[in-house]
Amino acid sequence: MGSRLLKQDLDTLLTATPHLWGALRGSRVFITGGTGFVGCWLLEVLTWVRCQSGIDIELLVLTRNPAAFAQKAPHLALDPAVTLQAGDVRDFDFPTGRFTHVIHCAAPVVAGGAPKDRKVLSETGEVIVEGTRRVLEFARQAGVAKMLYVSSGAIYGPQPPGTDALPESYEAYGESRLRISGYGAAKRKAETLCEQYACVTDFDVTIARCFAFVGPYLTLSSGLAAADFIRQVLADGPIIVEGTGEAVRSYMYAADLTEWLLTILVRGSPCRPYNVGSEIPVTIAELATRMAALTSPAQQVKILRSHHGEVSSQRYVPSTNRAREELGLVCRTSLDDALQRTLDWYMKGNFGAV
Repeated sequence: MGSRLLKQDLDTLLTATPHLWGALRGSRVFITGGTGFVGCWLLEVLTWVRCQSGIDIELLVLTRNPAAFAQKAPHLALDPAVTLQAGDVRDFDFPTGRFTHVIHCAAPVVAGGAPKDRKVLSETGEVIVEGTRRVLEFARQAGVAKMLYVSSGAIYGPQPPGTDALPESYEAYGESRLRISGYGAAKRKAETLCEQYACVTDFDVTIARCFAFVGPYLTLSSGLAAADFIRQVLADGPIIVEGTGEAVRSYMYAADLTEWLLTILVRGSPCRPYNVGSEIPVTIAELATRMAALTSPAQQVKILRSHHGEVSSQRYVPSTNRAREELGLVCRTSLDDALQRTLDWYMKGNFGAV
């Protein structure tokens, strides 16, 4: 085991969540997007639980490139609980046999949060919507009992001025509705498909609306601020903040994210979306400063004080009252600890293997 840090996270999660594992005993789980940031964490946790507790879990993972994943994370690809199936989420061959659960987290990695090119935007929407349709049809035929759809906070559109946090009940209206990104609109359509299937099938579909995260396996080429800052630290800085750095975000650690997703899968109410993320706001400039303080020597932070393309009230923070009150979920990891663990993992060269 090459990373004591990740082992610590996995042990903590296993100990803190015994209520989850009985519900997954003897399960056969189909996972899309299992080789990305979210998927790798799901595999890390589920294979670790199987190894440490003896709970029988079988995992079939859809991936476009099994060989690339085997090179990136051989300990996961070769785990006896894991089977890789090559295929595109839009038209994959249905694996044989019955499955108990589906976790659908396949989605294009979108640089900067939303594609600008029309062709890329169209393909992104197709992958999200048609991929979800295909997965739902597979779940129906495979006799699945529960399915988790990993959606996005992007479905809300721009957060209105004066709103500290977005609840699941928020509906964009007027100009705000028109400003929802193509990515967010596609995620909304996919959620609607899940609701439609749930009305006419025997399996439950739960929905997680995910916000912003940090942790090992984070895609450093995503174009998102936290990923850019980590990449710049690895290159010995400086940490560069585009614009004024006044935009507000919140960041949940990947281990907490995984606990929330599995809890929503097992215990969430069907077709009742749950926001997943941290409620603690931080400006992008503050994020850069806090990350720099964790490096030795401290990296320089450069803020480009141009207002082009940035609004001081730009905010993307969820309300997680529903998940906390209905499912008892909490964020166990502080932002500073989350950043430190992420930096440690990458600075030790753990870009794919544990």
